[in-house]
Amino acid sequence: MSEAVIFFDPIFEEHRTGFGHPERPERLQASLSALGESGLLDVVEVRSPTDATLRDIGLIHSTRYIEQVQRVSERGGGQLDMDTTLSEASFRAALRAAGALVNSVDGCLDGEFSRSFCMVRPPGHHALPSRGMGFCVFNNVAIAARYAISRRGLDRIMIVDWDAHHGNGTQEVFYKDPSVMYVSLHQYPHYPGTGAVDETGQGKGEGYTMNFPFPAGTGEEHYLEAFEKVIIPAGRRFDPDMVMVSAGYDSHAGDLLCSMRLNDASYRKITELLLGLAGECCNGRLIVTLEGGYNLEAMARSVVQTTGALAGVEVHGKDEAAQATARAEQAGEVISRAASLAGV
Repeated sequence: MSEAVIFFDPIFEEHRTGFGHPERPERLQASLSALGESGLLDVVEVRSPTDATLRDIGLIHSTRYIEQVQRVSERGGGQLDMDTTLSEASFRAALRAAGALVNSVDGCLDGEFSRSFCMVRPPGHHALPSRGMGFCVFNNVAIAARYAISRRGLDRIMIVDWDAHHGNGTQEVFYKDPSVMYVSLHQYPHYPGTGAVDETGQGKGEGYTMNFPFPAGTGEEHYLEAFEKVIIPAGRRFDPDMVMVSAGYDSHAGDLLCSMRLNDASYRKITELLLGLAGECCNGRLIVTLEGGYNLEAMARSVVQTTGALAGVEVHGKDEAAQATARAEQAGEVISRAASLAGV
């Protein structure tokens, strides 16, 4: 059994978003190049995923919306909203992106590997059941979580989202669902405007959504504190059958779309904490999927550190001291409030 695999396919680079769009094919090219230079591609297998079926996509998205994405792509492309652009290849790329997550679930459960990094485009965590938004077409991680439960018989999935933008689509899908714990650490207030600390779920799902709406300028110290004091203890109590990560690297200090202060090494530290949780609860099953991240060099280095952690390989990175949180008191209050709401 492989320790970890990477899922990638050239079709992801054929999803074109237009000149000047931050979510561009070069994001994957930069990451693959950095992985090659690091030596990780010599020890981590790269697999091409199969497409998710329309039935898989329909676990989350409406038939009308799926048909809209297909129709717009087949006529050469167009806009789903002012930020979310489709090209001729986008529908095929989106099917294969979701397929990478479905393949990851199957591979983990069938004993082929225990960890995966899905290097996919288009991203997914903003996508709602009936529409795409925020560069996202199909909600890849939500599809995978629902597939793992409804098709593979798992009882509980934990999704951790460290993208600097709140994953409103993932939250909405599972807001009333106690079988999925959704945890998001994000800049607030910021796009898409959701993810307040008191958004904790509804009905049977009350208490299974956890938000850390951090102020701009929050750094590694408070991210790690949130994990160590709240997220990991809550995760142990939830006892997931699988852990999934929406990995957005726009929380890096070098990203121009957001204002957080993580560095390359921060992502390795967070990944190792989640690996520890997965090792305790679910035989190490951990699936990571790419979301945002728009500074090509910073994202590529961070992908290397995340993948190195998944593979259990030390990779020399940029020697960079952790940046202090700009509004430490406010960030601390977010953690305290989230801990209180979670009962940990």
